[in-house]
Amino acid sequence: MNLLTATALVMGNIIGGGIFLLPASVAPFGTVSLVAFGVLTLGAISLALVFGKLARRHPDTGGPYVYAREAFGDFAGFLSAWSYWTMTWVSNAALAVAAVGYVHVLFPGHQSRGVDLIVALAALWLPALANFAGTRYVGAVQLVATVLKFVPLLFIAVVGLFFFDPHKLGAFHEGGGSTLGGLSAAAAILLYSYVGVESAAMSAGEVRDPERNVGRATVLGTLGAAVVYLLGTVSVFGTVPHDKLVHSTAPFSDAVDAMFGGQWGGTVIAAAAVISIVGALNGWTLMSAQSPYAAAKDGLFPAAFLTKRRGVPTFGVLAAAVLATALTVINYLIGSGGVFQILVLITTFSATVPYLLAAGAQIYFLLTGRRDRVRPGRFARDLTLALIAFGFTFWLVAGAGYAAIYQGVLFLFAGILVYALMAARRSASRERGAEEPAADRAEPAEAEPAAAVR
Repeated sequence: MNLLTATALVMGNIIGGGIFLLPASVAPFGTVSLVAFGVLTLGAISLALVFGKLARRHPDTGGPYVYAREAFGDFAGFLSAWSYWTMTWVSNAALAVAAVGYVHVLFPGHQSRGVDLIVALAALWLPALANFAGTRYVGAVQLVATVLKFVPLLFIAVVGLFFFDPHKLGAFHEGGGSTLGGLSAAAAILLYSYVGVESAAMSAGEVRDPERNVGRATVLGTLGAAVVYLLGTVSVFGTVPHDKLVHSTAPFSDAVDAMFGGQWGGTVIAAAAVISIVGALNGWTLMSAQSPYAAAKDGLFPAAFLTKRRGVPTFGVLAAAVLATALTVINYLIGSGGVFQILVLITTFSATVPYLLAAGAQIYFLLTGRRDRVRPGRFARDLTLALIAFGFTFWLVAGAGYAAIYQGVLFLFAGILVYALMAARRSASRERGAEEPAADRAEPAEAEPAAAVR
């Protein structure tokens, strides 16, 4: 993947389906939510810069897993890979279910549960097929999908500024409580808007000139997503009356209708949302295979995850697609919404574990003198960025909520059993390898009497 494709991968993974509901989600807190978005953007850019620094040091596929293992050992690396892997395939199932809602807007009418399931499974498996075709096809789909969703969103964000009416804004802080409380409450909803910032680092082994391009793609992709997020939210706030926005189920559609009249905005935004989700699924399907592939190379995941074709770990893609399919089937056929919601809560916590370990790894590398001979000024700058990224990620953990942390920790610790099995297998393999040379050394000793006779 070149710089443009890697940037599209980052931007496409960050911008999924959630952006189309974000303005309505934070509207109840007032325009203070725009301040929260700005603060979060600074934190996300700091994290992006840290990933760029780490990728320059270790330009290998696996990203956060590679950094955690290099800094803190096998167990930390495994926890990073396990958390990231579970987060990807569970969130893929959630994205597929979200796509069904937008398909209903495009094709109104009665939809049966069976038809919804077929649509969701198509949303899962079409990106998987693109991944099976190889990295080049993944990059092509990602580039096209990113352009098709970025252009209309940016168009609404920019054109909406010309229709901006400050009288349609709500108060700076809506509701009771302090302004700081409103800022924190809005930030808690917005925190996961930038999950995906690590996408280029995760696929560093498939990026051309990764020492240079991974960092650039990470920052450019994050900045591109930030522009769409911030300008889009401002435009919607200034075109849709606040009392209507609070109860809106399609804020961008309402903004289009307010700007140009008519009722066609919903169709346009629904089409953009479907493209956005499919593009995100394309990128996240690749991410779901990269982390276990890197861990399998070190014996921390089953060797089957090493199966690779045309730059894509195909077994990892298949495993993630099958697991996401199982969750989707449970959601539609069994109707076990409670189980599905619990698993989605797990992803909100699981996404933060690799980030926290990666930021900690950068701090460790800097403080232990592994600075690649950087100048003191750069050392201070890099350490400051790493501390900001760590604080931002810690804020992500706090914003996940008690239920997400509780469920996430249980699922994270369940991975210890997998680690124990893989560690036992590696230990047995090392013991067998140590015994074989010992036997080889014993053979010359048995031949010594015969040599003496001759």
